[in-house]
Amino acid sequence: MTTPPPQGQNPYGQQPPQGQNPYGQPQAPGQPQQGVPPQGQPQGFPQQGPYAAPGMPGAAPEPPAKNKKKNILRVVGAVIALAVIGGGWWASQSDPAAAKAGDCVERGNDDDNNPELKIVECNSDTAEYKVLAKIEGKFIGMTAQSKCEDQAEGFKYAYTQTQGNDSFLLCLDDA
Repeated sequence: MTTPPPQGQNPYGQQPPQGQNPYGQPQAPGQPQQGVPPQGQPQGFPQQGPYAAPGMPGAAPEPPAKNKKKNILRVVGAVIALAVIGGGWWASQSDPAAAKAGDCVERGNDDDNNPELKIVECNSDTAEYKVLAKIEGKFIGMTAQSKCEDQAEGFKYAYTQTQGNDSFLLCLDDA
């Protein structure tokens, strides 16, 4: 059986020289012993610099560059979405589907089969027709004529549009 070495002695039989710590470096009086962390600091984690444990004092903060890029992309995406929505809304304001009785329209071309009507101000020089009535539903030829005769006294022209669920008849007169 072996007995432990006396207190303060090295188990390998070597004694550090006077004034030096066991690691071979001189120990200044009043300095903490090397290899022992100062009180209040957990052992194994550096306290400052880029390698400090997250959440510890002195830890380097996460670089905000990624967050800035995400925020910029979000803002740009929102602006584009609003521009598309606003552009669609603005374009639809002149669409004949938005016309109602009392509005004025102009022809976009001379094609009688597809005149491309656009809503304009009634006091505009381009206003060609005044909407007397708008009737929802699908109408063709003589059916459109008879509907306008019933709904809009004095009409001269009938305009029908069929696009999916957006089908209607405009009964028109000269502006």
